[in-house]
Amino acid sequence: MPGIVVAVDGSPNAERALEWAMGHAAALQVPLIALAVHEVPKSYWGGIPVVGPADDAVLGRLRQAAEEMTQRVAAGLAVKPPSVQVRAVSGFVVKEIVDASQDADLVVVGPRGGHGFARLIMGSVSTEVIQQSKCPVVIVPPQK
Repeated sequence: MPGIVVAVDGSPNAERALEWAMGHAAALQVPLIALAVHEVPKSYWGGIPVVGPADDAVLGRLRQAAEEMTQRVAAGLAVKPPSVQVRAVSGFVVKEIVDASQDADLVVVGPRGGHGFARLIMGSVSTEVIQQSKCPVVIVPPQK
């Protein structure tokens, strides 16, 4: 589906990216997908995602948190995007965002998420998404 994909992970930077993406989607009147990814380990053989039964509960909580964040941000907008969809998936964060970029007009990410070591200016996810995305990418800076 063409439109804007925004990566959300529950961090303040992701919420700021979501605010920007929703405002931009509303201004352009294009659909928005808020994408939350539950990072899972790679299998030793073939590097495929390893998803187990316990991941279903984590994915459900992640989806609920992403929906709550999306509703909270949307409530603060005077003009809303024509449609907002929340997708929560288990997999590899960069791969899922890049896969979503194939059908998007724009991908929006924050500079760093809520975990891991940050690179000098951007997080490793933002850096990889910029390098691999199939569409333009906007990195919303953190609030000063």
